[in-house]
Amino acid sequence: MQGIIIGNISNTYKVKTEQGIYDSYARGKLKNKEITPAVGDNVEIQITDEDKSTAIIEKIHPRKNYIKRPKMANIDQIIFIISTKNPKPDLLMLDKQLAYVEKLKIEPIIVINKIDLEETYKPIQELYSKIGYKTIVTSAKQLVGIEELKQNLKNKISVFSGNSGVGKSSIINAIFGKDKTQEGEVSHKNKKGKNTTTDTKLYELEKNTYIADTPGFASFEISEIESTELDQYFREFKREISNCEFIGCTHIKEQSCGIKKAIEEGKISQERYERYCKIYEELKDRENHRW
Repeated sequence: MQGIIIGNISNTYKVKTEQGIYDSYARGKLKNKEITPAVGDNVEIQITDEDKSTAIIEKIHPRKNYIKRPKMANIDQIIFIISTKNPKPDLLMLDKQLAYVEKLKIEPIIVINKIDLEETYKPIQELYSKIGYKTIVTSAKQLVGIEELKQNLKNKISVFSGNSGVGKSSIINAIFGKDKTQEGEVSHKNKKGKNTTTDTKLYELEKNTYIADTPGFASFEISEIESTELDQYFREFKREISNCEFIGCTHIKEQSCGIKKAIEEGKISQERYERYCKIYEELKDRENHRW
């Protein structure tokens, strides 16, 4: 029987099939081959007890993509949520995430939430829209932008990611029209969110439409990217790289750099370039300490 893994708690996988949801365990041969099932996997199961709704995962179908933390497969798009304030937008983290999904070839959507609290979101929206990213502004509490976001989720597996306190759970609950996830509170003392999500699971919005609320994704590291290839994952850089005089230009200290010229001409944001430099130096430093 075919199904999709919609949840995983302590290596017990919830597999949704046409007949229902089964608590499933990985067949030993999968473990022997070092194949670990992940949320989002399309699998073949063998029912072991119909009354108790238990089964064994016999086979994992080929994946179109896979992320290690949190472990997920076959993602169509990632929804990156930032807030206008409380907490303030972390654009450095956002640019790391965007570079990472460019490498994975997963389409991102940027959601700017809490627009009811702060009106200075427009420069951020304009920056990323100009680069070519789908950008949606929302107020989860006032249901602004929720319908537009829902339309972009149809027939896809979408991962929701964002630092604690940005309103990720509030947006998911607004999409479903009910409390699907537990909402967190922002600490008034330090204005940092308290993470309320502890396991990865897929919620079915409608047929063939799933959304995932994932713990830990916002704090991942992009060490899988080599510093020398980082520029390939900044969309607006790619069309300017050919204007660099030297092959392998890092766009940091070199002269006759196409990226720096594009900044002077207003084609590339100075602020985003500065964040590129920070990420590049972080990757370079990690590489230097690898050996």
